[in-house]
Amino acid sequence: MATEVSRRTFLAGIAATGVVAKTAGAQVANGMSPDAALSRLMEGNRRFAKDQLTSIEQDLKLLKEHTVDKQEPFAAVLSCSDSRVPVELVFDQTIGHIFVARVAGNIINAEIIGSLEYGAAVLGVKMLLVMGHANCGAVKAALAKKPVPGQIASLYSHLEAAVASAGGGVEETIKKNAVIQANLLAKTSTVLAPMVKEGKLKIQAAYYDVGTGVVTLL
Repeated sequence: MATEVSRRTFLAGIAATGVVAKTAGAQVANGMSPDAALSRLMEGNRRFAKDQLTSIEQDLKLLKEHTVDKQEPFAAVLSCSDSRVPVELVFDQTIGHIFVARVAGNIINAEIIGSLEYGAAVLGVKMLLVMGHANCGAVKAALAKKPVPGQIASLYSHLEAAVASAGGGVEETIKKNAVIQANLLAKTSTVLAPMVKEGKLKIQAAYYDVGTGVVTLL
């Protein structure tokens, strides 16, 4: 309940300062639908997989200057914190294009949900991709259930549903987890769920093959 109240207070404060209103104008300006945002991501991934990147050709100096005071990303991606998953590169996007949240196992918790709600409600992203990846260490650890140091085991509870329903295979569990986390975001977030229902936001699960570089929608 405390988390819910804090989110409402956070969004109310943003509305009071007029930030949401300004963002609404930016959404109209970019004219991008959720499906168009997804297409843009997947087109970028196809370029990445074929070693045909275009984002590196853009003028980074101008991009930095343009994004000093504001950001207008068209999509958000929740990915694993694994160093083999460089989100902007995977989708051939550059500074200011993708709002990225990263955590081991691409799981959702209060902080991740709050971050993604900010991306959707304030920044106006149209597409939210929850992306698992091949050989995910967090999923492997949850499947093995071996003792681990520190707070690493705190990840396991978030992965239990995927472990229980996927039949024990690593790849199957990784994909199942991405779908579960995406569904939880779409159904339980009091900010994101209405946006999905109204067609303002699309939430999609995906799987990244670290060997081929290809992202597959689930």
